[in-house]
Amino acid sequence: MTMSDDTTITQARFSAMTDGTAEDWQVIARTAGADRAHHVDRVLAHLRMLDNDQGGYAVDRLEHSLQTATRAHKDGRDEEYVVCALLHDIGDILLPSSHADLAATLLKPYVSEANHWMVEKHGIFQGYYFFHYLGLDRDMREQYRGHPHFEYCAQFCHLYDQNSFDPNFESMPLEAFEPMVRSVMNVPRQSIYMRPRD
Repeated sequence: MTMSDDTTITQARFSAMTDGTAEDWQVIARTAGADRAHHVDRVLAHLRMLDNDQGGYAVDRLEHSLQTATRAHKDGRDEEYVVCALLHDIGDILLPSSHADLAATLLKPYVSEANHWMVEKHGIFQGYYFFHYLGLDRDMREQYRGHPHFEYCAQFCHLYDQNSFDPNFESMPLEAFEPMVRSVMNVPRQSIYMRPRD
């Protein structure tokens, strides 16, 4: 048996990448593949951290996420869109000054360019509803006017995001969305760690 066929080796043997071998990287790739199964568990665990985080709103951040996703789902949006709706504010407590960027980065390998752009820019587009109360420019989104996904993002904010702070709304439970998250985030569409597809 050659070393490259030996699946009993569980750790690379190098302490500096310059000393790594093909066998070392096979071990790392094999381990990373196994860990990928837990990736969605970690995403959902972080989403659950939004529970009971009110942030001054009438509902907590998890409930806002559930309302947004529920509205999109009930409106007939596809699974990928619903997952974007669910995770759009996942960065609220980890990166509050740039939460949309964190969510977009998390979703980028798994979603379409349109959905990625929508998540990435939704913070600016959502500002249309409140920036002027904070002394900011509510029309900040106008810098993107003419972009192919401008209306797509504006529609997401208007139909699903800005109106999902209702304490009386009956949201679907997080468990209902878990299979969707697992489906969408199971295999990346693109990554620097993937060979290009023909």
